[in-house]
Amino acid sequence: MTKLWTLLALCTTMAVTTGCATQNQLLTQKQGSATQAALQRAQFEMNCPTATGTVLSSDYIQPAIQGPWVSGLQRVEYTIGVQGCDKREVYVVLCQVGTDTCFAANPNRNYVLQR
Repeated sequence: MTKLWTLLALCTTMAVTTGCATQNQLLTQKQGSATQAALQRAQFEMNCPTATGTVLSSDYIQPAIQGPWVSGLQRVEYTIGVQGCDKREVYVVLCQVGTDTCFAANPNRNYVLQR
């Protein structure tokens, strides 16, 4: 029985260690798509086709649901600064792991809902 628990602990440790490396790989892998999503939105909103982007921060978002049989969506998040044409904006970009989907949001904008 002790060997079983030792084996289980070893497998868990390996899974956690491998998971950390995978998170960093995902962040690196999606960075280009995230930057492109932010740039496309910023170039349109700022009316500045020469705007450039810089990744300010990145983070792996843990799924809300995790379990042996069920798992939530894996996402990576980037904060990207865009500047050009004497303007500067910051965008938060979320990318869903396993797809090419990235969404750029501008948290500095005040959106008014019309009724």
